[in-house]
Order: sequence, then structure tokens, then C-alpha cells
Amino acid sequence: MSEKKIECDAFDWAYDRYVKGDDNLVKLFDEFDTKLEIARELYDLRISKGLTRDDVASLVGVSQAIIEDIEEADYQGDFLAMATRVAAALSRRLEIHLVELDQTDVPGCSAL
Repeated sequence: MSEKKIECDAFDWAYDRYVKGDDNLVKLFDEFDTKLEIARELYDLRISKGLTRDDVASLVGVSQAIIEDIEEADYQGDFLAMATRVAAALSRRLEIHLVELDQTDVPGCSAL
């Protein structure tokens, strides 16, 4: 069995037990999952360019703590606006695509 399968099995169990069926939790979870996907891509991009968080912070004009919060999907301000600024500092444009929901998908497993 692959590591990804184990992680998804555990994720599925936790989601079914603690989130599924509670509309408020599902909404919060979906929002966090989207932030987490953006955060992971920005982190990977920074690493691939050989930059530190301090380097990116200087390019964006913010503190290193803000870059850390963005990369951990924990930024308390306008996450999308700040992620857009970070992406631009890394010579990228943040794009948003609206896709059809697949009711069989469990949010989060696709990001593993």
C-alpha cells in the first residue's frame, strides 16, 4: 500500500468522523484546503528558486513572519491579496479556476 493511500485513508476517516455532516465545518474545511493548496505551491516555488523567506519578504516589502504565515496557510489578513503579491514577487501570476464539484471527492485528498 502506498504512503499516499494511507494518508488518504486516515484523512477520510477523520473527515467522516469530525467534519462531514456539519455544514459550517465543511465550509471552513473547504476554505482552508484552498488556502493550503496555494500555500504549498508558493512554498515549492520559493524553494525551487533557492530563496529564503527573508528574500521573498524583501521582494514583497513585508516581514518574514508574513511569508511564513502565507506558506503555512495561516495568514489572518486578506490571504488571496497577499498570496497574489507573493506570487508576483516570484515572477508568477495567481490564477483562479472554477471547477465543477465532484460529490465523490473528499476535500483535501487531492492535495496530498
